[in-house]
Parts: sequence; C-alpha cells; structure tokens
Amino acid sequence: MVAIKSPSMQRHSKIMSVGVYRPRRSVPNSEIIAAIDSSDEWIKERSGIHARRIASDDESVVSMSVAAAKSALERAGISAEQLGAVICATVTYPFQTPSAATDIALQLGAPKVPAFDISAACAGFCYGVGIASDLVRAGTAEYVLLVGVEKLSDFTDPTDRGTAFIFADGAGAVIIGPSDTPGIGPMIWGSDATAREAIMMEPSWVDLRDPDSIGWPDIKMQGQAVFRWAVYQMAPVALEALSAAGISAEQLDAFIPHQANERIIDAMAKAMNLPERVAIARDIRNSGNTSAASIPLAMDALYQEGAIKSGDTALLIGFGAGLVYAAQVVQLP
Repeated sequence: MVAIKSPSMQRHSKIMSVGVYRPRRSVPNSEIIAAIDSSDEWIKERSGIHARRIASDDESVVSMSVAAAKSALERAGISAEQLGAVICATVTYPFQTPSAATDIALQLGAPKVPAFDISAACAGFCYGVGIASDLVRAGTAEYVLLVGVEKLSDFTDPTDRGTAFIFADGAGAVIIGPSDTPGIGPMIWGSDATAREAIMMEPSWVDLRDPDSIGWPDIKMQGQAVFRWAVYQMAPVALEALSAAGISAEQLDAFIPHQANERIIDAMAKAMNLPERVAIARDIRNSGNTSAASIPLAMDALYQEGAIKSGDTALLIGFGAGLVYAAQVVQLP
C-alpha cells in the first residue's frame, strides 16, 4: 500500500488582528417604536438595546466585509496575496451562489485564493475561528481571513414586534495565522436540530416562485424559546470550552459572547460565576444583534473602551439559528 503524506499539525495558531466596519447610520429606539407599538423603555428592558446600526443601500454584505478585511490585513501586517483562504460567515448574502467569500477575495485583489461561506447564523464566527485555526495548524494555509458579516435589515420585517428592534448590520474580520504557542483553544461545538424552527427565515426561495407568494423572506423567531435555550444550555458549553483550554474562570480576562440580548449575556456570566474583574462585552447596547458579526464587533468595542489589551485571554461563544453553537478560548491580538 502506498503511503500518503499528510501534514503533522505540529504548529499552533492565533488571531493576529481584528478589523471592523460599522454602518454609518445609527438608529435609536425612538425611530422604530411606532411601527411595533412599543417604547424605548420596553426595548431597553427586554434586550438592553439603545440603538443599532442599519446599513444604507451602498453598504452591502461585500462592501462592509472588504472594509473590515482591509483593516484586519493592515493591522496584521500582511497583504491579501499572502492569504491561504478566505472564509465568510453570513446568512444574509442575497445570492445563493457563488459565495460572498469569492467576491470579497476578488475585491481585495486575491481572486485565486480558496474562498467559501459558512451558514451557521450567530455561531458562524466561532465556527470560522475553529475551521481557520485547523487550516493553519495543518499547514493547509499560512494565513486565513475570516469575516463575520450581516445585513439583517434586508431580511427583517420592520413591523414584527419580536425581531424589528433586535437585528442590525455590520462586519468584523480577523486574520488567523501561525504561532509559536497556542493562541486558540479547542472548539466546543454542536447543535440542537430539534429546535431548528425556533429561528427561521421564511418563505423559502422556492416559495417565491409562486405568483401567490406570501411575500419577501424575513426572519421569524420564537423569542422565549431561544432565550431559555441560550440561558440554560450555553453556560455549560462555555465552561466546557474553558476546561478544554485548561483555563479557569479566574484566569479569564474577557468574556465576548454573541450579542443576542443583554439579559442573556448577564445570565450566562452569572451562571459561570465569572469574577467581577472579567471584562464582559455588551456592544449590543449600541450595535444591536448583528449575528455572525457580533463577536468581532464586540471585541473591537472592548478595545476602544480600554477594557482589554493584546495578550489577554478571552472566551468566545456564538449561538443561534439551527440551533447551533460554538465556543473557544483565544489570546487576543
């Protein structure tokens, strides 16, 4: 039998940089309450959201991704030509095929780079971190660009009381590359497909071919079911990620969860018994829920606040439609 040569996976990986793009327009609660018969106080109490960023017509999934990617590349000190792969985590790219990642690579001037999308909703960024890390560790790629991006406003019903105040737009990108020491811990991931109808985009594209279609697809969510699942099921996943990385809660510097809801974030932190000194991302207050983009955006916000620094140890966790989840411990760039 002929032996097949394979990479030894002896090297480590790390996040080298982060770059973000926030849409120009900030929309306060006061602008959306009439359409959903609500109030500023109700939205803040329910979600913690004070305002959210909504993209304009000239701010697309690809243009926001390219802006975030250029920032990440510059901060990492590498060129697009050095990339070994481009991964885009999104559920709002308006074309079934080809992928958003191929267009992003083209716009960056790297049209020959392997490129693909991940459809894992709000867990997409953490899925991407795990995949990119393994590509680097295996020697398949030297540097990987990972983008988490959403233009959820294109698929949100502005009159839906359960979603209109939550979802928003934005992009975040990281460069993942080789490291002499471990910079990204094992990914703890999974799903609960029995609850896949808790968050769905409907009708389907096939339904839209019917001239009697019920309208443009938008996101529907069973808010209470998702809230209970996140609060009671995700804290154990986060603790498992800490254990897999050999890190205790006391050694953690930052907790950067998907920005789904401030009440969920607070409940998870309490369930994990995080020390008060741990910086907890609450970018949802001014950015809303940006799905796959929320973790890199929240990471950037903590940097801007001076709450974290390069070399800090952070726990990332994403969770959402599927229902799917992923978590890992990382060293911050």
